[in-house]
Amino acid sequence: MATPWYKRRWGIILLHTAVWILIYILPFLLQRSVQNTKHESTPTDRSWFIYLTISTDILWITLFYLNAFVLIPKLVNKKKYLFYFLVQLIILFVFVTFHWLFFTFVTRQHQFSLSGFFLFNTFPFVFIIACSTAYRMVQDRMEAERLLKERENENLKTELSFLRSQVSPHFMFNVLNNMVALARKKSEQLEPSLIKLSSLMRYMLYETDEQKVPLEKEVEYLQSYIDLQQQRFGKKLVVNVAIDIHDGGYEIEPMLLIPFIENAFKHGTGMIEDPMICIQLKAENNILHLTVKNKFNCKTMEVKDNASGIGLTNVKRRLNLLYGKNHTLLVSDKDGWFVTSLQLKLH
Repeated sequence: MATPWYKRRWGIILLHTAVWILIYILPFLLQRSVQNTKHESTPTDRSWFIYLTISTDILWITLFYLNAFVLIPKLVNKKKYLFYFLVQLIILFVFVTFHWLFFTFVTRQHQFSLSGFFLFNTFPFVFIIACSTAYRMVQDRMEAERLLKERENENLKTELSFLRSQVSPHFMFNVLNNMVALARKKSEQLEPSLIKLSSLMRYMLYETDEQKVPLEKEVEYLQSYIDLQQQRFGKKLVVNVAIDIHDGGYEIEPMLLIPFIENAFKHGTGMIEDPMICIQLKAENNILHLTVKNKFNCKTMEVKDNASGIGLTNVKRRLNLLYGKNHTLLVSDKDGWFVTSLQLKLH
């Protein structure tokens, strides 16, 4: 996401310059208005007023940034309030000295008046200090929020990586067991199975580091996993798969859907009469629909969960982190069927 222009260095400098120019010209506009009303002014009177105003404005600008970037961070933030107050008195003394020197040596038409100085400069002095302090507080607040957001994003990335790593080993355990079984049987399916396994590992090692992958690659990954499982169970397990993706160009977080398929094969096989798994995947109009159904045995389901420690809890957590309210996950078990239905709004 591009940084807004007003947050860039040149944008900040431009905004500050515009504000100070406005402050600069305002007294001259007021002075000119008074002159036009009274029709009494000489070039000499105007020249000393211009010099004094410009010099004083330079001091105001210096005070603003000195207070914002030096005094507040080094004194106020460290709770050195008395020292901060003394420094402000010294700065005020510098202002008084400057005005006395100006009226004494630059212009001799007007005498320096201490009461006049405080009359015309007390409010601007307090106003500049207040604006400078407010500016610094707002800047510190924005910086704190930025750091907090970066920290939250970093924690989110770490947590997502952790959850993703918890999914992958469970899948690898099952596939490697399949390879061992095929090797013992000296099955002709071992070679194509190894090729598919190699493809899956390549996907897991090189593709899953990306924040998003094309939906087609994720579907290929799912299909390869399903094929390997079907080779393992053969005719003992009925697997019905329906995948329908109309529009291309969709992207999804890698390894997001595989836990639902893994869960179906984990709990839909074993001590179950006529095991069956039904998988439906559809994506259109920026909405992904995934429905996974499998027969289950409630007695063995709890044992398998405790043995693996990798269930749908991590998947729900990951979906909440990534999609929030942009997804709906329904899980139900009724009449011997375990049904998982996911509706996801693709980004």
